[in-house]
Amino acid sequence: MTVEQQTRGAGRRRSRKDEILEIAVGLFAARGYHGVSMDDIGGAAGVTGPALYHHFAGKEAMLAAALIPVSEGLLAGGRERAAGRSDDPRGVLESLIDFHVEFALANPAVIALHLHELDRLPEEPRRRIRRLQRLYVEEWVTVLTALHPGMPDGEARVLAHAAFGLMNSTPFLGGEVDRRRRAELLRGATLAALLA
Repeated sequence: MTVEQQTRGAGRRRSRKDEILEIAVGLFAARGYHGVSMDDIGGAAGVTGPALYHHFAGKEAMLAAALIPVSEGLLAGGRERAAGRSDDPRGVLESLIDFHVEFALANPAVIALHLHELDRLPEEPRRRIRRLQRLYVEEWVTVLTALHPGMPDGEARVLAHAAFGLMNSTPFLGGEVDRRRRAELLRGATLAALLA
């Protein structure tokens, strides 16, 4: 689930707006939100800065356009993996871990944006993203409390956030380990931590 997949429907050709958004996300992740101007984005996309305003109202709109669909996609994917499987919490947990690890490996720039730039958004889109994130966490809490009977929801939330920290560490990993092996390592470490 890449940013490209999140911002366009399946089967649709990639739009110029999608291309510009992907370029902006890469620049924001590499240089920080305040280190990138509209002219920088336009230059990297091969258009003038002012021409970008035909697609986006500004940098905040670009950041929101990158982060909101991703948060919506994570929630939808989490719900899909948990749906109708309350009798198999271990299987659901493994499916959630696989899903999140694949997302993290496919979207390191978006992970970096979430970690470092979310607070740059105006209140309304930031609140919307935080709400989507909380709902996604609750999918994990439901599974963890089913796996660990008697575990308070608050403790399950701590474990879920710890798991996200582990899986979302991918933007900071070097390339000396290939993607498939990184996925295996992240899955195994996350599952071991959550089952302990």
